[in-house]
Amino acid sequence: METISYPRVWNLDKIFMGGSKSSLFLEHINRLEALLHELEGSVKSFFTPLSTKEVIKVVHLVENIATIRLYLSQANSFITCLFAQNPKDQDAAILRGKVAQKESRFEKELSKVKKILTNTKEEIWENILEIEELQEYRFILNEWRENADKNLSEAELNLISDLMVDGYHAWGHFYNNLVSSINVNIQINGKEENLSVGQAINLRSHHNEEVRKEAHYILESTWKEKEELFSKIINHIAGFRIQVNNKRGIKSVIEDPLKKNRMKEETLNTMWTVISKYKQPFSNYLKRKAEMIGGPSMKAYNFWAPVTKSNQEITFGEAATLITEHFSQFGTELEGFVRQAFYEGWIEAEDSPNKSAIPFCAGFPLTGESRVFMTFSGTFLNVLTLVHELGHAFHNHAMKSVNGLNKRYPLSIAETASTFSEMIIFDAAMKKVNSKEDKLFILDEKLKRSVMNFMNIHSRFLFEQRFYEERNEGIVSADRLNQLMEESINEAYAGSLEQPSIYSWVWTPHYYITQSPFYNFPYTFGYLFALGIYAKAKEKGKDFEKDYLNLLRDSGSMSVEDLVMKHLGEDITLEAFWEKGMELCVKDAEEFIKLTSS
Repeated sequence: METISYPRVWNLDKIFMGGSKSSLFLEHINRLEALLHELEGSVKSFFTPLSTKEVIKVVHLVENIATIRLYLSQANSFITCLFAQNPKDQDAAILRGKVAQKESRFEKELSKVKKILTNTKEEIWENILEIEELQEYRFILNEWRENADKNLSEAELNLISDLMVDGYHAWGHFYNNLVSSINVNIQINGKEENLSVGQAINLRSHHNEEVRKEAHYILESTWKEKEELFSKIINHIAGFRIQVNNKRGIKSVIEDPLKKNRMKEETLNTMWTVISKYKQPFSNYLKRKAEMIGGPSMKAYNFWAPVTKSNQEITFGEAATLITEHFSQFGTELEGFVRQAFYEGWIEAEDSPNKSAIPFCAGFPLTGESRVFMTFSGTFLNVLTLVHELGHAFHNHAMKSVNGLNKRYPLSIAETASTFSEMIIFDAAMKKVNSKEDKLFILDEKLKRSVMNFMNIHSRFLFEQRFYEERNEGIVSADRLNQLMEESINEAYAGSLEQPSIYSWVWTPHYYITQSPFYNFPYTFGYLFALGIYAKAKEKGKDFEKDYLNLLRDSGSMSVEDLVMKHLGEDITLEAFWEKGMELCVKDAEEFIKLTSS
């Protein structure tokens, strides 16, 4: 395979020259301050519209709010990148504090606007939405009106917003810094190496079972040592969220995540119902893979183990060439985008012990770029992680032409784009297989994704659901958290996983993302939705890229039910939609069993 030398360290200077000491970033914060000052003045003189003559004020506010959101997103993404590359960056911590204060002020003003719009009479409201400048924001504005905190006074809204900065969100930041500061010593090929958590987690796909096993138990021991500290963090995050929900009159902790994902509870329940029906084929796959490795049942530390010696190592340059080649088969815009990402240093892939453990994609809407962060250690799993994050980045790219408020899309659709990108790689790789060993390798990687979405993500959902039920009654101890985690894993995996990590609640970062409770079911939704989209793509070939871009661009201004109906013609509240995707995954499991039956 012909390879080109691509940068493995990202270029942040193109965004703001000078890192955490950037004078350009300080200018950005000053501009943000001016925009906020303007918004605060506008809101002060904004009252419930009594006629359409006052619509110009609404238009002005919407435009101002949209601009501030873009500035905040640009700033937060930059700070996230600074901390990922150096978790000990003290200057970045100071910048984060400044931006957090401004974000708090923005949220206060936005809450006031929503509440004022809520009081607008229905007839006047409908007339306002017919104004040309606001028609494209009809969905967002109705969403604001419906989701406004009607039960809270302005003083209560202000207090909650203030407490979020140094209380609620601070716990999430503390968690990330704590995990990034942890290093472990692990024996690899007779040599002890000091690794970050991210590097140690990467060892789960190591070809040597002893290395996988040692990494698993050393990490478990590390989490056990710090479990009391992590239990305090997760309890405080959940406790704050519960209190705010009570103030807002929200009775179910799942209500807010569903609203943020623009999804009906009926849709979510139908999805889990179908998944629960189809556990057995994936249990069969886990059992067969365990037998191939040399045991009667699948041990947790062997789940990511390779089943063959095929394609065990791949360089970053080879990965870039592979991804670009396969993406080019789908469409010219995707190919051009990914070439730009590799050539211009959008990706931080260095295998270093002094960086964050959590892969992510950060979007910079003002400059129309993204940055991808990961630790690339040469495995096919790393390639899939890279492709997954590039899928997020392509979604950001698609939204460049979308106006203002409609750029923000729910997590469920964000995970659709990332999963769709993985499927391009899987499908292209499967077409090129020349041997049974290669086919098994790819099937195994695909099935790992299915198990993660139908079993692992399900366990996360069950755990979070049960944890919040108990947290409503008071603090949940570390021992109880371990027990809840173990019970949830056993149920979600239908008892097919041996020696699971009872500390999954510690090292799974999604539980600590303060902006997004229940950041689990969007992955499974995105996975099955992406299967449906990809089936359409295979039918139409390169002609589908235009349709795909239109779908992504609609993702910020529609409910997921309406989005799927518009672009796929499917009703996702019915089991039939979900069963189509499940059946494709079941075929993979059956094919794996068939190929390994001899």
